[in-house]
Formats: sequence, structure tokens, C-alpha cells
Amino acid sequence: MPKTFVLVHGAWHGGWCWRRVADLLEKQGHKVFAPTLTGLGERSHLLRAGINVSTHVTDVVNVLKWERLSGVVLCGHSYGGLVVSGVAEQMGSAIGSIVLLDAFLPENGDSMADLTSQVVRDNLKAAAERGDTGVPARPAAAFLVNEKDQAWVDALTGPQPIGTMTEKMTLSGARERIAKKAYIRAAAYPNPGFDKAYARVKADKSWRSYEVPCGHDVMVDMPERLAEILIEVA
Repeated sequence: MPKTFVLVHGAWHGGWCWRRVADLLEKQGHKVFAPTLTGLGERSHLLRAGINVSTHVTDVVNVLKWERLSGVVLCGHSYGGLVVSGVAEQMGSAIGSIVLLDAFLPENGDSMADLTSQVVRDNLKAAAERGDTGVPARPAAAFLVNEKDQAWVDALTGPQPIGTMTEKMTLSGARERIAKKAYIRAAAYPNPGFDKAYARVKADKSWRSYEVPCGHDVMVDMPERLAEILIEVA
């Protein structure tokens, strides 16, 4: 039974990072959308002040609306966990399954700055003090991307709009009301925030949890295994 996947990238990335996974899913007859969020990837020319999580939520909500999608498998990587949580608030009835891929699991009132590492908070503060519109990309090596793909990832990542890190989310728990929920933890990537999220879902019977033995960019490092899990969750 062909499924529809909507894959939401994390900070500094773009839809390009899903290419391998999208190819694998499409080869099996599934439909895949990997929208690039405003100000990133091939939409980096739209980077400006004022882009926030709400902008990115609308980017994805509009794909669901204009493409008339239903029963989607909505997957958010890393920062994308905030985006998909926001999308669930508006489009819950169109979402069949939600997958958080080594992602933040925000509660009402959380911002990315609240959940992220001290390194990113420091970079955010420095960027804001300089008056920049975006926080410079972290090197692929910091995400433990496999060596042969680091140059590719570094060439395509770009500044993350500041507002996406500072906006506090308004959530009513719509994410939790989606019937099928899964969390995938990249076990080789140390991150206390993701460990906390993973521990929380493991203790909750309504979530399925998975571990994969690679760095943070699972779609780059282990696309075959990720495609398998996504189909299983669907």
C-alpha cells in the first residue's frame, strides 16, 4: 500500500539532505515531499529577519493543504521536531503517523534555545549581538557525519534564521493525539536533550522507539535503515 511521506529537515539543512531516503522510498512506490524551509537550502535567498518556527510550520502546513495530502507519515529531524509538533496542531487530521528523528520534543512554551546545547546557545547569542539574521551552520563533523559525506553536507548547510531558535511554541498536545508515534535516536551522537526525549518516549506506551548506530544526520549516514523504519512506522 503506497504511503505519503513528508520529511522535514533540521537546522542549517534543506530538503536536499533527504535525497537518498526519498529515492529509496519512491523506488518502492511511495510519494515523498521534502520541503525546504524558508531561508535555507535552495530557499536561502529568502533569509531575512523575522523568520521563526511559525514561518516553517506554515511552509509544511501549506504543502499538506495545497497537495491535498492525507494519512501522511510526518517525520521531523532535530529542529524539525519543533516544526512537526507545530504542524500537528493545525493539521492533525491529515497525519497518520508522526516520527521524530533524533529530534527535540518540545512542550508548550519551549523554544529551541531552551532545548538545545550550550554551544548552540552561545552561537545564537553571538549572532544576535552581531545583528545577523541567522546562526552560522555547525560543521558536519560536529554532527558526526561519516567522513566521506562531510564535505557534501558542509557545502550545502547555511545559517539558521535566529527567530526559529527564540520563538516559544504554543502547543496543546496535538502531537500526542496522533495515533502512530515513533522516536528514532542516533545512538552514536551524544546529546543530553535527545537522550531526555528518548527516555520520555520509551516510558510511554503510545510511542515506538528505535535506535540506530550512527551520527546525528541519519538520513545521510544510514538511509536504507531509516527508509525501513519509516515504512514500518507507516
